[in-house]
Amino acid sequence: MKTVFVGTPEFGAIILEGLAKSVYKPVLVITATDKPAGRKQVITPPPVKVLAEKLGIKVLQPEKISDLKSELSLLKPDMIIVAAFGQIIPKEILDIPKYGCLNIHPSLLPKYRGASPIQSVILNGEKVTGVTIILMDEKMDHGQIVSQRSMAIEEKERARALHDKLAELSLNLLLETISNMERGLTKLTPQDHNQATFTKTLSKAEGIINWKKPADMIEREIRAFEYWPGSFTFWTKLSTPLRLKITKAKALKSMKGIDFRTGQVFVVPKGGIGVQCGEDFLVIERLQLEGKEEMGSEEFLRGHPSFIGAVLK
Repeated sequence: MKTVFVGTPEFGAIILEGLAKSVYKPVLVITATDKPAGRKQVITPPPVKVLAEKLGIKVLQPEKISDLKSELSLLKPDMIIVAAFGQIIPKEILDIPKYGCLNIHPSLLPKYRGASPIQSVILNGEKVTGVTIILMDEKMDHGQIVSQRSMAIEEKERARALHDKLAELSLNLLLETISNMERGLTKLTPQDHNQATFTKTLSKAEGIINWKKPADMIEREIRAFEYWPGSFTFWTKLSTPLRLKITKAKALKSMKGIDFRTGQVFVVPKGGIGVQCGEDFLVIERLQLEGKEEMGSEEFLRGHPSFIGAVLK
């Protein structure tokens, strides 16, 4: 089985690493172009490229994958495997491999199509998610289902841990699926497109905490946005707005006698930090002031006692 792997971020890299250890090691990897990253905007290769070069696999980085039509036609791969690539793949590429193009998507399709399924299941308080492998067509996450597997979401699951679990689940399901396709044991199942839901590409602005929201919703955002875009607020200290990232928190029901302004900071038992939300309040457990190290709430208050009473925006 001659395979080509197409992907860009760490999710794809985890799958590629396992695939390369199997009998289906790709002969070619296609990934996105190097892009600026971080505050200093250093040109950085995508994780899939870094791993592929380490594994000694040829890498191509086209602006558009359609630019590779001739090269892929000459290569004649049996299968193209796609995991988080970021481009719609045109029919002229989909038609090249013998077994078609498989796309690995970290949700139970047709639910949560699109760019942010992992974050979205946490935001929506789902109890179950999973992985779906589809035979790709020209529409996003639209093709027929080749295989699917579900898994439980832990009560306080964070995006990073869920990401890694789903990548491992994807790898295992992919290896089984390729083997079954070779032996003619797969059955394609059309998606019920009427049941489809869609997710969007997350922007940096969505990480700004809106303290008018219920505390439990903000707590889910903090877990969902763990690695992008993060969850942050602004504290005005001595007339200077300081960016404050919240990395761990829990929601608690409002208590009798506590009545603060929305966004106001107060002390909770054992020296913790409470913030009044639109409904109930949030207890901040870990946080990071811009330019500083992440720390626990008690340590933060020792260095910033004036934080108590502030109104976060």
